[in-house]
Amino acid sequence: MKKILILANHFITIYAFRRELIRELLEQGYEVHLALPESDENNYFATMGCKIINTPLDRRSTNPISDLKLLFQYIKIIKSVKPDLILTYTIKPNTYGGIAAMVCRANVMHTVTGLGSVYIQDLWQKNIAVILNKIAFKSALKVVFLNEDNKIFYKNLGIISSKHDTMIVPGSGVNIENFKFAELPEGDKTTFSFVGRILKDKGIEEYISAASDLISLYKNVEFEVIGFVDEEKYVDLLSKYEQEGVIKYLGKRNDIPNIMKKSSCIVLPSYGEGRGTVLQEGAAVGRPLITCNTYGCRENVEDQYNGYLCEIADAKSLKDTMEKFINLPKEEKALMGRRSRKKAEREFDRKIVIQAYIDEIKKIVNGKG
Repeated sequence: MKKILILANHFITIYAFRRELIRELLEQGYEVHLALPESDENNYFATMGCKIINTPLDRRSTNPISDLKLLFQYIKIIKSVKPDLILTYTIKPNTYGGIAAMVCRANVMHTVTGLGSVYIQDLWQKNIAVILNKIAFKSALKVVFLNEDNKIFYKNLGIISSKHDTMIVPGSGVNIENFKFAELPEGDKTTFSFVGRILKDKGIEEYISAASDLISLYKNVEFEVIGFVDEEKYVDLLSKYEQEGVIKYLGKRNDIPNIMKKSSCIVLPSYGEGRGTVLQEGAAVGRPLITCNTYGCRENVEDQYNGYLCEIADAKSLKDTMEKFINLPKEEKALMGRRSRKKAEREFDRKIVIQAYIDEIKKIVNGKG
């Protein structure tokens, strides 16, 4: 039986985006090992038939000692499991899993799910990250990107070269059967929904600023924020604007399809995404989208067709774009939503992504990669 080892930083990054791929791997007879931080929720995958390896990992820490421990953990895990192929997702598993795979001379396939704050905000750790990733990616048999811009970015940094075998998939895709189409809600109220982790890179500050301006200009508008707070400084900010009646903070929710059905428009003013799964989910439900004209976001929106693009890190541009949507006739909003659904069916179906991975995995484990 061929063994697949998956390295990930959190239960939710696997459950939300890759559980269908894991189910397919199990059904095709692969032995699947999951190395991720300990959680009661990991039982979900154990019940499916996966072998769980509890692997402490602090995804936001910059402590070199904890990162070194992670590297040695990965080396130990790889030597123990002896996988036919390692799949890594997100930055730390990419980096330290890649170096561990090289040390152990194991086959590895990286998926670059996004650039992360270290690159987006050009933090001081960037040069160190580049050096480590050059090592981690050097012997990768396949590197998967979710958009062309991220591939070019990695190539310009020298992390990958023209010799690398790369593939671009439309994100993790969306389960269009779970995210069913629904017509826009009845009535004249326009509800904007920000869905995502609450941190600066997602554009939460621009969203709140735009909401503050628009709530004073229009009566039938509502601004929702859905997601867990990933940067503590935003706890008080969200509370302040909720008390002032600018936003409604719904917290972390597990009923995203239902929330989207009650929404008029999904807004994600992110500074950059892997592929913006939230936008794809919104499209599948049949919602117009507003996002920034940047990598991983613009691929989901055809401007003025199924939504609008605004400028990155620009609260006024976001406010003007949302105002444009508010003033659209209801029939135009509904048409944008139906176009979103068609785009999701054509481009974002998770089955497309799963098949692409399965084909590549088969090639590698059968020695044809």
